[in-house]
Amino acid sequence: MTPPANVHHAAQMRVLAHPTRLRLLALLRELGPRTAAHLAEFVDEAPGSLSYHLRKLASAGFIEEAPEAGSDGRQRWWRASHEATQWDTAEFTRDPERLAAQQDLFALLGQFYARQLTSYMQSAADLPPEWVEAGFVTDRRLRLTAAQLAELSAEVTALEGRWLDVSAANVAASTAQDADSAGSPSRQAEIAEVFFLAQGYQQP
Repeated sequence: MTPPANVHHAAQMRVLAHPTRLRLLALLRELGPRTAAHLAEFVDEAPGSLSYHLRKLASAGFIEEAPEAGSDGRQRWWRASHEATQWDTAEFTRDPERLAAQQDLFALLGQFYARQLTSYMQSAADLPPEWVEAGFVTDRRLRLTAAQLAELSAEVTALEGRWLDVSAANVAASTAQDADSAGSPSRQAEIAEVFFLAQGYQQP
């Protein structure tokens, strides 16, 4: 079942249409509650700049404060408000203001996807062979009805959900082993960040 929409306004989408904010939101969803200082370890910006972006995300309802996550009241902890960003694409398409905001966000995402693939191809020669062999890039042109496309979307969403659970279990196991100095070697050496992208739409 598709999760309920949590984006309803053009202003929300315009807040999200920023590469740093997209990265921060993704990190909070992946890692759980963090402060700006923690997130600065993953994003090459000063904590003060990240705090600004975090407040913008909070103002649009994408993240919220998580004071219970830390014991130091001087630190401001944040967590993601939802597991994923969802909106009704057809609804946004029917309203000029929301359509423009949606187009801007998709343009940003398209640029990000292109940079991701370019970066991977440039670094592929330096990666371990097993990682190169395991990776994949594919596309297909299909002849489907709208109902069949919706069915394909549901299947891909379910598949994504299964592997999100695997990813979360890997992170939890690695974190637990890192915290146990007497335990076995950390799985961190075996785990790497993997970028997964799926798209399906009527070809214009």
